Amino acid sequence: MEGDADIVILREWLMKQTHLPQKIEDKLLQRYLQASNNSIELAKNLIDLSFTLRSQAPEIFAERDPTQSSLQSTFEIIDYLLLPQRLNNINIFLYRITSNDVDKYDFINGCKAFFIFSDTRMIEEEDISDGEIPLFDMKNFSVKHLTKIVLPVLRKYMVYTQEAHPMNLKQIHLLNVPPFLDRMMMLLKPLMNSEVSKMLHFHSPNSETLFDYIPRDFLPEEYGGTKGKCADIKKYWSEKIIKRRDYLIDDARWIVDESKRPAENKGKQMYSVQGSFKTLSID
Repeated sequence: MEGDADIVILREWLMKQTHLPQKIEDKLLQRYLQASNNSIELAKNLIDLSFTLRSQAPEIFAERDPTQSSLQSTFEIIDYLLLPQRLNNINIFLYRITSNDVDKYDFINGCKAFFIFSDTRMIEEEDISDGEIPLFDMKNFSVKHLTKIVLPVLRKYMVYTQEAHPMNLKQIHLLNVPPFLDRMMMLLKPLMNSEVSKMLHFHSPNSETLFDYIPRDFLPEEYGGTKGKCADIKKYWSEKIIKRRDYLIDDARWIVDESKRPAENKGKQMYSVQGSFKTLSID
């Protein structure tokens, strides 16, 4: 199969990139290929960029043991849910804070937990979807939560998710948008590229406008749907994350060794890169 041949080519290239982690799962390589429109050269760029950005953001991507108490506390108050049914082979992802106790909210651990969940589901899913539709429920998100955002970490999160995360966004929905939405968008807009901005849809509390995009039947019971309860979906994915603990904490799968980077690519501070990863040249 052509896809398998492409993976072999990427493996051969990867062996020569001694600065990159070598224990990258085939399923993850397939995701990089798909996110690059099946272009091997763009996939190479994306792989290098992705793992370099990870290594330059230890606040988010280091110390990722999901059993440690601080991360367990984060998973208790934040739901990261991949909903059970795809919409036209598009995944629907639900993010929500379940507690309005701001003292329990840690922004950095929230970012870290998101990628722990994301890395788990990317190798747990049987096949790769054609894209992603995230739903951010802001019901319990307050101005006090906004003040706990760490701006340098937010910037790294936004750069990585827009430039290097091997998932294709299709739509982004903000549910139960709060009255201070304008202040939140003032924070986010400068960090958001124009393509992502165009995907945003806002839904007021108690509105049914989300159903114009996603039929009820694809949503959990708490959102008027029929696809089970959020607690059950969360339990399913929590067990998957713990099962993948060794995978998540294995540095050989994630860490770039800059001392081995080819001379022509040395000195790149990826978080200062403007524009798309497609503009980078990585041999």
